[in-house]
Amino acid sequence: MSNIAKDFGIKEALKTLGVNEINSGTSTGSKTFGSGNEISSFSPVDGQLIAKVSTTTKADYDKVMTTATSAFKTWRTMPAPLRGEIVRQFGDKLREKKEALGKLVSYEMGKSYQEGLGEVQEMIDICDFAVGLSRQLHGLTMHSERPGHRMYEQYHSLGVVGIISAFNFPVAVWAWNTALAWICGDVCVWKPSEKTPICGIACQNIAAEVFAANDLPEGICNLINGDYNVGEMMTTDNRIPLVSATGSTRMGKIVAQTVAGRLGKTLLELGGNNAIIVTPDADIKMTVIGAVFGAVGTAGQRCTSTRRLIIHESMYDKVKDAVVAAYGQLRIGNPLDENNHVGPIIDKDAVAMYTAALEKVVVEGGNIIVEGGVLEGNGYESGCYVKPAIAEADNSFEIVQHETFAPILYLLKYSGDVNSALEVQNGVAQGLSSAIMTNNLREAEAFLSVNGSDCGIANVNIGTSGAEIGGAFGGEKETGGGRESGSDAWKVYMRRQTNTINYTTELPLAQGIKFDL
Repeated sequence: MSNIAKDFGIKEALKTLGVNEINSGTSTGSKTFGSGNEISSFSPVDGQLIAKVSTTTKADYDKVMTTATSAFKTWRTMPAPLRGEIVRQFGDKLREKKEALGKLVSYEMGKSYQEGLGEVQEMIDICDFAVGLSRQLHGLTMHSERPGHRMYEQYHSLGVVGIISAFNFPVAVWAWNTALAWICGDVCVWKPSEKTPICGIACQNIAAEVFAANDLPEGICNLINGDYNVGEMMTTDNRIPLVSATGSTRMGKIVAQTVAGRLGKTLLELGGNNAIIVTPDADIKMTVIGAVFGAVGTAGQRCTSTRRLIIHESMYDKVKDAVVAAYGQLRIGNPLDENNHVGPIIDKDAVAMYTAALEKVVVEGGNIIVEGGVLEGNGYESGCYVKPAIAEADNSFEIVQHETFAPILYLLKYSGDVNSALEVQNGVAQGLSSAIMTNNLREAEAFLSVNGSDCGIANVNIGTSGAEIGGAFGGEKETGGGRESGSDAWKVYMRRQTNTINYTTELPLAQGIKFDL
């Protein structure tokens, strides 16, 4: 184990989370198995092997699905508030192991330790939200057009929910789905990213403790591990009515087409190409804080990371100079050291995409004003540390139109009123998160209006990055259109049923139709 791992207690954290040197990547709770090839998880922090995980074979998968479908029959009959009690206990168990899990997230994924702790806190928060929601899975009562009749809607458990999560939030997004699915009476089968499988093992171990302590059947919480072939087992399986997938737009299109081909449902959280509009009435200090954290937080690997800064021509030089100066203060290094602002990106494939994007923007006519590059030498041995870069560009550039999952910020200039800026912001295929920096009420309202931002998230005087549990999270266009987490996102995990009760001795038909015998 490396000095970094020793100094920051990674071995102790793994022990707390029940992670061994070699782990089964398939589990139905406390029962673990798996006969597939091993995959190795290397930390982007220091390049060291964390642990190995056996992948899920087709036979393993069928065993999981048999157990899950059986468990669903029991789990769905438990009253929702009692299911909420299980989720409450899970949240408490996360509180006990927050430090250990936060360290693992930081070490395996590469985000800062503070962000790792924040991600676990999101898991705790969604559990709290779900516990309250377990007493509020309400329907509607409607007036019938027929005398002596009552109409209402109710929601029933859906079944087995398949969850495919991405490496950048290796635990929180799973919890967003799982906590809500559980209180809705569903059981879950989770395939974490093959880039962060150890985080998946840790979460499964924590959940298994809770379910075993309550003498609940195997199969309510299930884990499968592997590459896209394992994910394909879920997308083609008629026993899974809903697949929730987080990842690239390319991946999402494949999942959507496959699941739709069997008339299943999808919840998709895909790419973002998020922008902050900076108007002449913006507060410069707030703008810099929002833009810099949005662009370099998680080393630019959030789906809500700020990719484009759209600045009015009258403010352009002032904002550019302030942002460039702020970049000069960034400290890049071991993310477990809280003195550092930016850690590594996930792996060398991501480094290659970052480098190619910087080359591409220059070829298309852009001007790099904060140089990028791959860091080498002491502390950077993993080869995954890169410099956050800034380039002046145009929204029409092909590279600007695409999402690069790395710390690259494009500065774009606009003239005219806020509607001109909105044309630039909306002029990309993705529609996840957006923000405007302004003290002008009319500009803020225009941004939030029907003619304003076309994104699922639209913020005023805060950045694009980060979201609270209480609001539904998701985007439009090639972002997929799904909604997770708060508000009424729970409804996607249930099936809606309309009921009509006739409490008379007559049988009148709807719309006044006569059918006398």
